[in-house]
Amino acid sequence: MNQNNLSDIEIILLDVGEKIQQFQNKKILISGGGGFLGSWLCDVFVKAGVNVVCLDNFSSGLKSNIEHLINKPNFKLIQKDICNVTSDESFDGVMHFASRASPEDYHEFQIETLLTNSLGTKNALDIALKNNCKFMYSSTSEVYGDSKILPTPEEYWGNVNPIGERSCYDEGKRYGEALCVAYNREHNLDVRLIRIFNTYGPRIRPDGNYGRALPRFVDKALKNETIKIFGDGLQTRSFCYVTDTITGILLYFLDDKNHGVVNIGSSIETTINNLAKTIVSETNSKSKIEHVSESPDDPKRRQADTSKAKKCINWEPKVTLESGLAKTIDWIKSING
Repeated sequence: MNQNNLSDIEIILLDVGEKIQQFQNKKILISGGGGFLGSWLCDVFVKAGVNVVCLDNFSSGLKSNIEHLINKPNFKLIQKDICNVTSDESFDGVMHFASRASPEDYHEFQIETLLTNSLGTKNALDIALKNNCKFMYSSTSEVYGDSKILPTPEEYWGNVNPIGERSCYDEGKRYGEALCVAYNREHNLDVRLIRIFNTYGPRIRPDGNYGRALPRFVDKALKNETIKIFGDGLQTRSFCYVTDTITGILLYFLDDKNHGVVNIGSSIETTINNLAKTIVSETNSKSKIEHVSESPDDPKRRQADTSKAKKCINWEPKVTLESGLAKTIDWIKSING
């Protein structure tokens, strides 16, 4: 089949294959379902005939991400904070994706970020436990901190400052993982942990504190505004396009076996300097690049070891940075008008 004629959602469904059919007419809860990744999951499951309950208080997610789903018969929106939720509904799966994820954003909301990944995770786990259903927790490469092993495997314990300026997110996610594992050990709950590396693509917010480096650079370049890089720009990140990330998440969630913690990301490093220059070139921008003071505890390098994902769920990224950037640039153009 020629994938060039397919939408991104159709490509994901094609890559996931028949596995998703096990959830047809069943019900799944997605916390943070109005966010960047959560809304993509909502879209895929709704398209596949799964009954989706999207839970979001829109503190960082956007209603516009899921507005097109609101009148679908198999979609339900609950606008609440996961930290204040209990539910008597029956679910066949729970995916906990609620959390602020942009450094500047979680710096401003440190307590909320910690609570979402502690109390919020407990609430989500309790719902899964009540239903004895599969549970997925969206963790992050941030749990590795400034990694001393590259590419970074799941076995690495991390190099994190527990009281640093990023600790509300790093330690919140590490605690969330520990809580999930405790529920597995004490209650035998089927808990799946994924550590997501830098993902980008349509629906990622470029604005204000919400904007992470890549979408913010694109936004500034399209407006011919100065692109500011923290530090010398030699730090690296491994960027993974959203369709690849969502496919990896779903392949693991739908798999018959529990493989413990699995990295979902790219193994190809790109310096922040090179990213900015590429974006300026691809947008034909007149933006200048300016270096400012480095961000505290900013990891110097980030590179995913995805060999476990390849072995266990037969997943690896397929979309090149150039191809993914083109789609992301088009999307940010469209929301900027």
